[in-house]
Amino acid sequence: QMHLVESGGGLVQAGGSLRLSCAASGRTFSSYVMGWFRQAPGKERAFVAGISENARSTYYADSVTGRFTISRDNAKNTVYLQMNSLKPEDTAVYYCAATRNYYGSRVDRFDYWGQGTQVTVSS
Repeated sequence: QMHLVESGGGLVQAGGSLRLSCAASGRTFSSYVMGWFRQAPGKERAFVAGISENARSTYYADSVTGRFTISRDNAKNTVYLQMNSLKPEDTAVYYCAATRNYYGSRVDRFDYWGQGTQVTVSS
């Protein structure tokens, strides 16, 4: 079992920045592909960004490309999501997730999930 805990959410004005963190425990973090997802009220959970086990590959949803950056520190068992130029439509609960040997965006392919952190962007 892998335990994931997100932090760093909050309220920010449009155009601002936030950095989310996700601390992992319980499994060998460096063996897992990590992803960030988000869920807005009344909408399905959606992929935001992913990063390979060794951080050599990253991939993003079109809606955040150029504004968000995913990174990881395997020594600290932590994955990050730097969010810049935030828009009101980025408002959602953000979740980190972990999977093995999968480099895509499907929610059902990720095995472990955090509890989520709220990000609210005001206009």
